[in-house]
Amino acid sequence: MNSIILLSALGLGNLFLGFRRSNRLLLPVMMLILGLVLTVNFLDWNQGPQSFFSGMLTIDNFSVAFTGIVLLTALVLVPFSQKYVLDEEANLAEYYSLLLFSMVGAIMLVSYNHLLMLFLGIEILSVAMYVLAGSDKRNVRSNEAALKYFLMGAFFTGILLFGMALVYGATGTFELSSISFAAQNPVNATLRPMLYIGMLLMLLGMAFKVGAAPFHFWTPDVYEGTPTFFTAFMSTVVKVAGFAAWLKLLVQAFPAASAQGVWLPTLTAMCVLTLLVGNVGAVAQTSVKRMLAYSSISHAGYLLVALVAFNGALEGPTANGIMFYLLAYSVATVTAFAVLKLVADARHREDYAGFNGLAKTNPLLAFCLTISMLSLAGIPLTGGFFGKFFVFMAAVENGYIGLVVFAVVMSMVSIYYYLRPIIAMYMRDADEETAVPVPVTTFQSGALLVLALLTVLLGVLPGLLAGVL
Repeated sequence: MNSIILLSALGLGNLFLGFRRSNRLLLPVMMLILGLVLTVNFLDWNQGPQSFFSGMLTIDNFSVAFTGIVLLTALVLVPFSQKYVLDEEANLAEYYSLLLFSMVGAIMLVSYNHLLMLFLGIEILSVAMYVLAGSDKRNVRSNEAALKYFLMGAFFTGILLFGMALVYGATGTFELSSISFAAQNPVNATLRPMLYIGMLLMLLGMAFKVGAAPFHFWTPDVYEGTPTFFTAFMSTVVKVAGFAAWLKLLVQAFPAASAQGVWLPTLTAMCVLTLLVGNVGAVAQTSVKRMLAYSSISHAGYLLVALVAFNGALEGPTANGIMFYLLAYSVATVTAFAVLKLVADARHREDYAGFNGLAKTNPLLAFCLTISMLSLAGIPLTGGFFGKFFVFMAAVENGYIGLVVFAVVMSMVSIYYYLRPIIAMYMRDADEETAVPVPVTTFQSGALLVLALLTVLLGVLPGLLAGVL
């Protein structure tokens, strides 16, 4: 709760003060703010469940852990907003305020205990991202991305709301544990079909928010058109918050329905389709940015494997595995988008050829991107390997061996497109236009090194986070 209050107050203060002539000052101030909020967040660790707003928000170890991932991701991403710092026309104060507000929505999504708070969290997060997607007014693709994201987001928000209305009509409550009790002990059995339809509609609404197939169709175009800095934020923070919210919904509100075959078959089919579309779609891309968009879809599929297999509380090995996966994914994805942004700003291209010869001109960038790609592919000695290992083991233990075999095959397919940037950097020569070094500040180099080291640390010492949840 302290994190929500701090981020809201600082976002409003920054917005109203409007430091339009102090862009250089805002970057270190933003870093200090996020570092402060991250520290304050962990003061609630092991303090027991704390309820706010009549129990509509609950702060416990689950919410603290996922809030920590959200804040850490934003903290390591901020140094790569340097381009906006140097752009006198950029409204940096507004951008940072929107980021702070979006994090408020993300924290509400990992802390909610009431469907109204779920809706508020989604809208606070989404509205900020709609604006940031179209923040590059000089780029037609950015305008297109914002329009697509807004229209489709509004449509699926309507589906989610309709599902909430049906669930309320069938149970008479918006509180998660009360919904679960009413589902298992219905007062009026004739309302059960209404409850199940509401559950499925809510499932579809949440699937859109995390980019799961077949509701992924907005992802490649929106990711490509959105300024890269905000795309990185969208592909990590939004996904972390979305999956944490989805997990709470399935575990705390709809646990009985899975045993009756209501949402579990839908989730399983969605998982298979997401893995297939994400990995096969990424193979066909020539743009690194669109490849990372399809990569985001494929990782949603791996996380869906964990949701399908999940049958416990918001603690234990499976919940811990999901948290570990999201942390490893976020660190690697921020690294990939950060290097892509630096290269695209300098070489004005986002295809694989734009990375040709990068190992000769910028060895540090090539090294960090290599670590990132290997982690996303799930290669051993990186965090991504153990993220997939924990998720697959949870599925195997619960009998979903066929699903795990399919996910492993798709993971093998992903090695092809994750190796393409590495091959371009180390085995191909740059042309005259791309042979010049990419400008990188000391601040950015330090952030990239921290991200790369964290990825390796998660792969070498995965036990550091064992038993956190």
